[in-house]
Amino acid sequence: MDRTLFEPEHDLFRESYRKFLEQHVAPNHARWEEQGVVDRDLWLEAGKQGYLGMAVPEEFGGGGVEDFRYNAVITEETARGQYSGLGFTLHNDVIAPYLLHLANDEQKQRWLPGFCAGEIITAIAMTEPGTGSDLQGIRTRAVRDGDDWVLNGAKTFITNGINSDIVIVVAQTDPDKGAMGFSLLVVERGMPGFERGRNLDKLGLKAQDTAELSFSDVRVPARNLLGQEGMGFIHLMQNLPQERLSIAVMAAAAMESCLDMTVEYVRSRKAFGKPIGALQNTRFVMAELATKTTAVRVLVDRFIELLNAGKLTAEEAAMAKWWSTEEQLDLINRCLQLHGGYGYMKEYPIAKAYMDARIQTIYGGTTEIMKEIIGRSLKLS
Repeated sequence: MDRTLFEPEHDLFRESYRKFLEQHVAPNHARWEEQGVVDRDLWLEAGKQGYLGMAVPEEFGGGGVEDFRYNAVITEETARGQYSGLGFTLHNDVIAPYLLHLANDEQKQRWLPGFCAGEIITAIAMTEPGTGSDLQGIRTRAVRDGDDWVLNGAKTFITNGINSDIVIVVAQTDPDKGAMGFSLLVVERGMPGFERGRNLDKLGLKAQDTAELSFSDVRVPARNLLGQEGMGFIHLMQNLPQERLSIAVMAAAAMESCLDMTVEYVRSRKAFGKPIGALQNTRFVMAELATKTTAVRVLVDRFIELLNAGKLTAEEAAMAKWWSTEEQLDLINRCLQLHGGYGYMKEYPIAKAYMDARIQTIYGGTTEIMKEIIGRSLKLS
């Protein structure tokens, strides 16, 4: 499909990022999958080459251009190369808006230069052992004590959890106020009482460090409150649409990549004396998958335009997130089937795609939660 989303400067950025991946990621990703974490040196190199904080003002070392299309380029090329260990998407798409729109001048001076340089790796801690997509069920608690907040609780499934230098923690600060009783606190590496648990052993995304975090009487300075006290839930709701669209961008790119690799496979693999691509069933399956891939691409590109224009709604982001990721899972499952027994072998890229994709319908809000958001907006009762 001829895409009209990007300008020549985005194409140059894509070419540059591809070279970065070829030089610095491709030779190392298998090793990172074995060790369960990406080397911190990669973050420094990414910062040096301008792939972190593209939307951050130049005075802090960023790119100075708030254009999500640059973020999309990084996500697409990372997904196409199956470099699932890179935490750049979380850093750029999820964390950057919190720091740009909620941090005060002092906090920006403290965190943004390191953010852009790759010296400060970031994470956000929402999910708890007993709380997933229902954010209002969060139990991590912070109590004000003089010039500090005393933080207690536990978080799990935290991306960049091992490497992170600052973690935005969602905590209850006034339990009596319900949704208006949550705040965002920035916990920094080395604060007493802040501990990282095990690097979790996941089905896929093996090179991506995903950890358990615990907070035991961590004294977080009041100056590390991000945004307004009691507005944490509102701040989350304002930033979740971009996070969910980012996941949809990844889904669309992964679909295209898996479709391409399967086209090549069915052309070369023979059965009954001819390529399996010559069989009517294969043609019909591939026709369906090509159509669905194009439909997802059209929707995602349009929603990127809406996001850049400041018009993407929470309901539209939920639509993009659930539909694209469910289509991604269906496509990869059917592409793996066409690979036959070879699709079950880890040495084949389709097998890795199958394992890495399973989380897509879960993190960032499950498919069921996305449908609930959309359903409520329709005012059916």
